[in-house]
Amino acid sequence: MNLLCKKSVLKGKIKIPGSKSHSIRAVVIASLASGTSKLIDPLESGDSKASVIGCTAFGAKIVQGNDWLVTGFGGIPKSNANEIDLLNSGTSTNMVAGIAALANGTVTLTGDESLRSRPFAPMVKAINDLGGKAESFHETGSLPLKISGVIKGGFTEVNGIDSQPVSSLLVNCALAENDTEIKVVDFHEKPYVGMTMKWLDEQGIKYKTNSDWSKIEVKGGQEYRPFEKAIPADFSSATFPLCAAAICEGSEILLQGLDINDTQGDKKVVDLLKKMGVEIKVSSEGISVFGSKLHGIELNLDNTPDALPALAVVACFAEGETRIVNVANARIKETDRISAMCSELKKMGANIEELPDGLVIKQSKLKGAKVHGYNDHRLVMALAIAGLAAEGITTVDTAESTSVTFPGFVEKMQGINGLLKQVLE
Repeated sequence: MNLLCKKSVLKGKIKIPGSKSHSIRAVVIASLASGTSKLIDPLESGDSKASVIGCTAFGAKIVQGNDWLVTGFGGIPKSNANEIDLLNSGTSTNMVAGIAALANGTVTLTGDESLRSRPFAPMVKAINDLGGKAESFHETGSLPLKISGVIKGGFTEVNGIDSQPVSSLLVNCALAENDTEIKVVDFHEKPYVGMTMKWLDEQGIKYKTNSDWSKIEVKGGQEYRPFEKAIPADFSSATFPLCAAAICEGSEILLQGLDINDTQGDKKVVDLLKKMGVEIKVSSEGISVFGSKLHGIELNLDNTPDALPALAVVACFAEGETRIVNVANARIKETDRISAMCSELKKMGANIEELPDGLVIKQSKLKGAKVHGYNDHRLVMALAIAGLAAEGITTVDTAESTSVTFPGFVEKMQGINGLLKQVLE
C-alpha cells in the first residue's frame, strides 16, 4: 500500500488512540494476575495484538471489545503452543520472553522479518543469568528464541541501550522464587522504565533502586492482583499530528485525550517543539498546536528515540541548523531510523547528514518524491507528514505498517484536512 500526500493546511480536532506502551504492560500484568482485569479503551493495533497472542499462549483468557477483559493465570504460566508469532512487536517479545522464562516447558518466539532482524541478546543473557535457559541462533540474540527452564532470581547485568529488557525483568522477576538484582549499563529510554515502575507501584510490587536506576533489586515471590484501568492516549502517536501542524503553515489543530502528567517519555516532544518556536497551548480540552515560524536547536533524544523520524522532518523547516543527538539506539529499532530518515529526506531535497548518534539538518525546501517507508510505522508516518508540508506529491510505500501503533492514522489525518490517501501499489 502507498500513501499519496499533498501540501495541506490542517484544521480541527483529532482524538489520539491509546498508548501502545501502557496497553502492552496492562495486558501482561493482567495476565500474570489472578482474577479478571478490565482495560478501558486500550490500543487495538498490531503491537497490542502481539501481546494478546503471547499472553493467551500461556493461559490468559482475553475478551476484546471497546474495553478488554483479561483473566490471568495467577503467576503460573503454562505454554499451550510450541511457537509464538509476536508479529512486529519488540516490547511484546521482551515481555513474553520473561513470561516464558517463568514457565515449565519449551517455547520458541518468532515474528515477522523486521522483528527477526532486531537484537534480543540482553534478554537472552538475563534469562540465562537468572537460572532459566534461552537460546538464539545468532550472536545478536535475534529471533527465533528458544526459551525453557524457570528463572529463580539472582544477579544479572543488562545492557540498557534498549529499555524493554529492563522493564520485562522488573515485571517478571517479581514472580521468581528468589530476589533479583539487576545492574543496568548504558541506560537509555528511562521514561519507559519509569512507566513500568509506576505500574508496579500501583500493584504494590516491592523493588528498590539507587538514584540513577543503574541498580535495581526486585523482591521475589510476589503476586499481581486484578485491576480496572483506563489506558491513556499515546504521546508517541501524537507526535505525528503535533509535528505536522507545526510545519504546515496556517494550521491549527486540537489533540484530544492526552494527559500531560502521564509518565510517557514522548510527552517531551511538546517542550522540544516549543523550544523550536511552535505555539502550543495545553488546556483541559487538550493540546492546541498552531503552525509557526521555527528555528533550529539541539535536540537530545536519549529518552525519546521514537520521536526522531518526526522531529527530523520538523528540522527541515527550521531556520538555521538542528542537531539531533544522543540517540544511537534509534539504529536498533524496526530499522536503522537514523540512516533511513537521512536517505529518504535527501530524496525530498533535505540538507541532512548522519552522525553516529543522530543527524545534522539545515533548513531545506522539501519537494514531493517517491520515498521508502521500510515497513516501519514511524518512518511511514514521518515521511507522510513531510509530504503534507512539501511542494508537489509525495508517495510513501509500505503504508500498511501504520497499523502497528496508529490504526486509523490516514483517516484521522484526513479528518483534520490532511491531503493524503491510501492507494494500491
